[in-house]
Amino acid sequence: MDDSRELLNGDMRNNLLKMSIPTMLGFLLQSVYDIVDIIWIGRISPSAVAGVTIFSTVFWLVEVLNEIIGTSSISLISQSYGAKDEKRTRITIEQTLTFKALVAIIAAIIMLLVLKPLMGVFSDNSEVLTAALDYGYIRIFFLPIMFSSYTVNTALRCLGDAKTPMKIMICAAILNVVLDPIFMFKTIPGTSIPGFNLGVFGAALATIISTVVAFLIGFNLLMSGKAKIKLHFKELFKLNWEIDKKLLTIGLPSGVQVLFRQLSGMVTLFFISKYSEEAVAAMGIGNKLFGFAFMPLVGFAMGSSAIVGQCLGANDINRAKETAKQATLINISLMVIVSLLALLFPGFIMRIFIDDPSVINVGVPMIRIITPALIGAGVAMGLGSVFSGSGHNTPFLLSSVISRWGIQIPLMFIMVIIFKLPIIFVWMSFVIADIAEMSIVYFFYKKGTWENKRV
Repeated sequence: MDDSRELLNGDMRNNLLKMSIPTMLGFLLQSVYDIVDIIWIGRISPSAVAGVTIFSTVFWLVEVLNEIIGTSSISLISQSYGAKDEKRTRITIEQTLTFKALVAIIAAIIMLLVLKPLMGVFSDNSEVLTAALDYGYIRIFFLPIMFSSYTVNTALRCLGDAKTPMKIMICAAILNVVLDPIFMFKTIPGTSIPGFNLGVFGAALATIISTVVAFLIGFNLLMSGKAKIKLHFKELFKLNWEIDKKLLTIGLPSGVQVLFRQLSGMVTLFFISKYSEEAVAAMGIGNKLFGFAFMPLVGFAMGSSAIVGQCLGANDINRAKETAKQATLINISLMVIVSLLALLFPGFIMRIFIDDPSVINVGVPMIRIITPALIGAGVAMGLGSVFSGSGHNTPFLLSSVISRWGIQIPLMFIMVIIFKLPIIFVWMSFVIADIAEMSIVYFFYKKGTWENKRV
């Protein structure tokens, strides 16, 4: 049987590509969920796009919990497997599933109670609020399934199997693409076939069904023994505090980093809302586009992190370093290509999502200015994979807090509130923040504390 510990041997670049390309493709297709949603929602109205944008921004507050536990599980699972401790590997996967689902249930209950008043902070437009709530309530209700779906894919990658999660994501993405127009519209666009006419609720329902299917496929593989580790069903009903404590603490800096980033996103949305509803809609489309462009970086970061974790578990620091460097170079190359496309065809890209001229006019300079900043993000994600693999996640927290709250938010306050500058200056603040974040990550990579960190 193929042993994924071959990642510790052989050609390092080939191993990185072997792990990262399927992961990248899987995440690109997973992001199709949101891309397809926003394309169809853009056919309803700018208000619908604005509503979904507001909910998606706030929804990240609970996804921080997934970030904390998920980041912890990467280092725990990959280092345990790299050290050939299969029992600890199995227990860690079981506990990640159980503990993360429990946390998701608690978070969903709280979010359901506060969602409506929270949406009202960002808009008093009834159409916008209705769209946000129609889309949001069902997404929150199925939060535990979404978290569990992430877990099974992460576990498979940490065991060295990147192709299976990719296949699962492909199936889920295709299902979502098919279901979206059926659920959303009275008549499926371009046909005479009747749909369910559920609007933005239909878009959320299609995503939920796709996520449930993805979870069931991956969970069955882990339970059946077809993966390299077979889970014990009865152990899923137990909590292991030794493991659960690490799941909460190792990834805590990374989770807090995501929290601060998303809170800054909410503040940014607040500043953008000072301009117009069209500006909010443009930012919503931009978020989906940048998220889609960001997926290759996520793919290589996760592939690299899993390899780094296994290398550190086997005490091969030099190989861990080379893996991160190669991931960084590949990230830069990919983002240069993405940036060129954004600079050349911004109008065409915006018109894929919406045909409202006022939204397109706001969105074109946004795409041209912000997209090249993804090159800096590529450097940060590539070098930062050593932090996820080692469990030394504090640099993520510091880089986010300093770049977003120490630099971007004060800049936007000065630009928007004090000097009331055009919105183009808001887009420039993203570039400045990403350059700062890249610089901070590079500093901590060179400092080398991560080299001696083990979990």
